[in-house]
Amino acid sequence: MAPRVLVSDKLSQTAVQIFADCGIEVDYMPDLGKDKDKLLEVIGQYDGLAIRSATKVTEKLIQAATKLKVVGRAGIGVDNVDIPAASRKGIIVMNTPFGNSITTAEHAIALMFAVARQLPAADASTQAGKWEKNRFMGVEITGKTLGIIGCGNIGAIVAARGVGLKMRVIAFDPFLSADRAAQLGIEKVELDDLFKRSDFITLHTPMTDKTKGIIDKAAIAKMKDGVRIVNCARGGLIVEADLAEAIKSGKVAGAGVDVFEVEPATNSPLFGLENVVCTPHLGASTSEAQENVALQVAEQMSDYLIRGAVANAINMPSITAEEAPILTPFVQLAECLGAFAGQVTEEAIKSVEIIYDGSVAAMNTRALTSATLAGLIKSQVSDVNMVSAPIMAKERGIQLTESRRDKSGVFDSYIKLTVVTEKQTRSVAGTVFSDGKPRFIQIKGINLDAEVGRHMVYTTNNDAPGIIGLLGTVFGKAGVNIANFQLGRDRPGGNAIALLYVDSPVPEDVLDAVRAHKEIASAKPLRFDVADVAG
Repeated sequence: MAPRVLVSDKLSQTAVQIFADCGIEVDYMPDLGKDKDKLLEVIGQYDGLAIRSATKVTEKLIQAATKLKVVGRAGIGVDNVDIPAASRKGIIVMNTPFGNSITTAEHAIALMFAVARQLPAADASTQAGKWEKNRFMGVEITGKTLGIIGCGNIGAIVAARGVGLKMRVIAFDPFLSADRAAQLGIEKVELDDLFKRSDFITLHTPMTDKTKGIIDKAAIAKMKDGVRIVNCARGGLIVEADLAEAIKSGKVAGAGVDVFEVEPATNSPLFGLENVVCTPHLGASTSEAQENVALQVAEQMSDYLIRGAVANAINMPSITAEEAPILTPFVQLAECLGAFAGQVTEEAIKSVEIIYDGSVAAMNTRALTSATLAGLIKSQVSDVNMVSAPIMAKERGIQLTESRRDKSGVFDSYIKLTVVTEKQTRSVAGTVFSDGKPRFIQIKGINLDAEVGRHMVYTTNNDAPGIIGLLGTVFGKAGVNIANFQLGRDRPGGNAIALLYVDSPVPEDVLDAVRAHKEIASAKPLRFDVADVAG
């Protein structure tokens, strides 16, 4: 059955056509996002939800979305999506961080010019029949210092425009490298230094606990007299009451504000103040940007629903369409390794170590780690997946260690998983051969070569004659067919293991009969829900 996508906000018809061309059934209902009750009623029918800012993807909506696999936000901000709730439900949340970058950067520059030359007030005065040429004395931008808070994608574009305008550009961003700053032709500084030196300050940072209210009364006190401030990023980065007070006192000469603490902004301390230019969140509002983000979100969602490629996900490692075919067998392997450890572990897990050896170490190991954790937790939580697994592991207090290393053995690549509980440490390793099927190559430090079967039984025992005969006898009496088996031991007469391939799940009373024999240390049923496995 073809995937089904709901478009609940206004989106380009070209985007709708992209879904259709990819073989996806799409329902275009651009006003449905405003009708919470109706959206809640129908959301259970859809695999994908494409939105802009009007649709609120709440925890209540997510709980009703029983089929939903992906939410695509046409734009950068995902404030209207409950990311933790989506992650716990295993729903990927995508945005389009680059489709409106130029548009938003240009709006910031436009506001900077408008504030520097008091353009809106001058326009209103002139159109009212006044000629107040002496009233509107502006300042030049050339040669002034532009301070950028947040130099990511949009901030970097603003920086380039500032350099082109012959401004001295400085930036505060903990993630900005010295090489990147040099490449942009700007200077990386600390925040207090930026406040002290800037003639113009523009914000391009996400809203986080650390950045909320980053410009408040205390920050403004550190700034130059006559500084001008622009915000096209997120409302709440600036404490509006503090900025309004600074404008009234003359400490701040002007401000250009596109985003507000509360939106829609029908009231703000900034409204009506001299040389404050306010716009209604227009940063992304150009025809080019609207088209770009719509097409991008449709392509991303289609790639995921049809080919399993993940791009620009907020809560999931990205997997490109090119790497998906190469990565998929190793994702299956990682999930199988996790599933093996999860099914044979009965105690609470304290820590997990994953080693990527050989060529697999150069792959997208974040996705592989998510798959491993999903397999590990699945024996306890049936609806876990690669999105929700890292969240669940963290909630359970599981400490995770990952390492990559060059080829160290006979295999071109392998993954080794070690799980530590209060009582013991278990390890399992596996690889993928040219046939693309996952295989176990080591369990408990014992080497073997075993394809992954859909239904298996794992036993441990002391290496001694007659074990296979004993297992065959017990299973035979119970009518359980052993299709194949793989054995391994650490040394003659030492520790031994067996993996038995069976046609269907083995009843618990049959396993109890196996465990009743003193020669068998343990017997565990295994099931692997992975496509194209043996059996």
